[in-house]
Amino acid sequence: MLPAEPSAHAKAMSEMTKQFVYMTAGSPEEARRIGEALVADRLAACVNIIDGMHSIYRWEGKLQQDRETVMIAKTTRDRLPALIETVESLHSYDCPCIVSFDIDGGYPDFLEWIGTEVREAE
Repeated sequence: MLPAEPSAHAKAMSEMTKQFVYMTAGSPEEARRIGEALVADRLAACVNIIDGMHSIYRWEGKLQQDRETVMIAKTTRDRLPALIETVESLHSYDCPCIVSFDIDGGYPDFLEWIGTEVREAE
């Protein structure tokens, strides 16, 4: 038995799934520039910027250590591809950290606000 095709309503709700997008930047200034672009272009309702992270990672076969700035954006699943494209175009890294997580619950008015703020301009 084949699984049922998702209804139009289920697809619409999936596209409006709210997400946190975790990203890093090389400096607070870069993070601010990216965050402002995401909010101005309605790709994120809000971007939190947290400076002072210390990262240890392997890049091109070598152990690296750097200070980075964390960004957490609030968006919807349907806006994620455009958000990623924008971040990639503005970012100084060859391979920027951009990962998203579904928001499974929360204060309904806040979640509704996210959806309202990231709607494409009509």
